[in-house]
Amino acid sequence: MPAIAEETTQPCPECGTQIRGDSRFTLWCAACDWNVDPGQPQPDTGRLERAERALARRHGEQLLAEMLSGRDARPGRDASAVTATVLALAVHGITLVLGVAGIWCVVAGWGGIGMVAGLVLVALAWLLAPRVGRLPDDGPVLLRADAPELFALVDEVAGAVGTRSVHAIAVDGSINAAVTTYGVRGRRLLVLGMPLWEVLTPEERIALLGHELAHYANGDTRNGLVVGTAVRTLSVWHHIIQPLPHPTGLEIIVNALYVLPRLLIAGLLMLLVRLTSRAGIRAEYLADRLAARTASTPAAVGLMDRLLIADSLGVRLRTEVNRAALGGPRSTRKATDRADDLWEMLTTYTASIPEHEYERQRRAGARRGHQVDTTHPPTHLRRACLLAGQPERAAVMPQAHRTELIATELAPARTEVARRLLRGSLEY
Repeated sequence: MPAIAEETTQPCPECGTQIRGDSRFTLWCAACDWNVDPGQPQPDTGRLERAERALARRHGEQLLAEMLSGRDARPGRDASAVTATVLALAVHGITLVLGVAGIWCVVAGWGGIGMVAGLVLVALAWLLAPRVGRLPDDGPVLLRADAPELFALVDEVAGAVGTRSVHAIAVDGSINAAVTTYGVRGRRLLVLGMPLWEVLTPEERIALLGHELAHYANGDTRNGLVVGTAVRTLSVWHHIIQPLPHPTGLEIIVNALYVLPRLLIAGLLMLLVRLTSRAGIRAEYLADRLAARTASTPAAVGLMDRLLIADSLGVRLRTEVNRAALGGPRSTRKATDRADDLWEMLTTYTASIPEHEYERQRRAGARRGHQVDTTHPPTHLRRACLLAGQPERAAVMPQAHRTELIATELAPARTEVARRLLRGSLEY
């Protein structure tokens, strides 16, 4: 069971103001922000990571100003997007050349030496080749026949945001949601994290669906087949030619030969990040706006608040998993037999989180800026942007009967995910 809320008081060590708080959460001072962010992340040490943060921060500030001014440009094929696509195609072109050259060497032979070189080139091309997504095999995957009411809701939300619906819905243990594609035909997949879905209200669930499906409507190509796989290819290249540790005499020469290619690949990665960063962050703001138009502004703001406490939910889940594991196999079996209690516990815990913890998370986010995530604007800014705009009314309203039917359709999946979480076989 969740720990019982216990009020605690103490004077602030910085300004002396009397602090009242909940002993389950970080004690902090609203007057001077003492201890508002005790877990501030360490700064990035890599050049690429620092560049990503700097770009995200600059673009985030610019885009927030644009959104607050009321401009509503969709992230289409602007010059940056076209340049990124051309660059990505060039990267894939190099992979194709390697593959063709390898096949030619194998066919030509050259007394066996050419065949060895050809096989190496073919293997390298295979390693670098774009990969199409696959349906997840580590959790439940629902098709239309499995959950007709859930798919009907997704269809309605997709129509409201102006895009096609999905072909499959994967349910996992993450405190998140996402959309992607799978298969050579680019079929659409919605990934629903059951811990997040369970703690949302029906209105907030519609906002979540609206936000995720809006990425299709907005033409967000950061993780698409062309640009997204080019980033993966360059990352593989960068990993392959990393300096050899503790080099010998010959390896020192090899490391020296790697310097220029490594700098070139790192530069290309930074360029792709630069070209896609602004469009990616804008896509998040626009997805939030479409979520508000689909489910209402209060529902979209409520979703932002739930995202603020994602770390707290993760800690709570981890506590339950550890408690089951510490009791041994018998305790784990007992916990998995009552797996659905996990969701009741998580929902009760979420409802008990006090407002001052949400406020602390917002202030901590303001301090961190874009340190945590380079692909999403900070949640507190997304929330502020929604509140600053014209309040939106819901285009899709929850229906009590449909909500119950969806819960019934998801019942086997929610039980399976809970059991996997308690066994420690799923990440959250």
